[in-house]
Amino acid sequence: MSGVWGSNIKISIFGESHGNAIGINIDGLPSGFEIDMEKVQLEMERRAPGKNELSTARKEADLPEILSGFFEGKTTGTPFCAIIRNSDTRSKDYSKTKDFMRPGHADYTGYERYNGFNDYRGGGHFSGRITAPLVFAGAICKQILENKGIFIGAHISSIKDINDEDFNEVNISKEELEGLRKMELPLINKSLEDKIRHTIMQAKYNGDSVGGTIECAVIGIDSGVGNPFFDSVESTLAHLMFSIPAIKGIEFGKGFDITKLYGSEANDEYYYDGDLVKTKTNNNGGVLGGISNGMPILFKVAVKPTASILKEQNTIDIKEKKDAKFRIEGRHDPCIVQRALPVVEAVTAIGILDLIKGRY
Repeated sequence: MSGVWGSNIKISIFGESHGNAIGINIDGLPSGFEIDMEKVQLEMERRAPGKNELSTARKEADLPEILSGFFEGKTTGTPFCAIIRNSDTRSKDYSKTKDFMRPGHADYTGYERYNGFNDYRGGGHFSGRITAPLVFAGAICKQILENKGIFIGAHISSIKDINDEDFNEVNISKEELEGLRKMELPLINKSLEDKIRHTIMQAKYNGDSVGGTIECAVIGIDSGVGNPFFDSVESTLAHLMFSIPAIKGIEFGKGFDITKLYGSEANDEYYYDGDLVKTKTNNNGGVLGGISNGMPILFKVAVKPTASILKEQNTIDIKEKKDAKFRIEGRHDPCIVQRALPVVEAVTAIGILDLIKGRY
């Protein structure tokens, strides 16, 4: 089933963008873990819409209602279920979408897959709105991992053709990762903020949108986590990344640029730092043979420009079976990279916790 994922931590998502609620069921959480709900809500607010001019005007509180698996502030170990109510919906904005297939969206593919019975309002089950429950689940998984000394963080690697600096591949602190979480536009080179903001707002003014890339890091993870082939660290995280709407690519470590190196340059040479085994470089992103080597796990994902734009586009009228011109109405993000960032962190936490439970 497409709405279910996991081996040791199983998650199941449900809901539609303009339905009554969206939600998630999590099975496999340890019992007796005390959840800091204030930290969870901070993660939800990072993803939430309507915060500023850089995102959609749709306003949602994104307050999770926990239905089961949580008692007296701690997990019970039984299935953990939560829902998030939808409140600020304008379904009339999507009345034309039933017949006009929006370019760049899943309207046509969803229509074909579900024989025209899919909920088209706001993208229905294909909407980025469904990532809110994933952030909720990931926030809990983050806390469990941090209790084990494992920290996850990310920054905007690029917006359109503006590139931020990369993480230091061998030395990343938890303070650096925590600091990025507090930024509206999480950047290593903070001097780029005005330029990036201008690029996003210029696209919005032109009725268009821009995309970008996100770099994510996992630090504090021991060597030996993961498996070769089908349940490797890379395949597990890639599976989850491509479950986020608008993600179109992923690379670990140097990624495609590693092809430009000689083997002598690409290989990460080992050395002892006291009793710890480390590598002098981290071209392979902390993973070899599908298994962590104890260095930071590093990867980048590509986020396409928001599909909903105000410009008139060519499309089809599926009911009349003819070509048509169409202009999308409603409230949309000129760039979703900054809002996708906590989602990337969240599913990374879910994936890493699943892999760790599989080892111990």
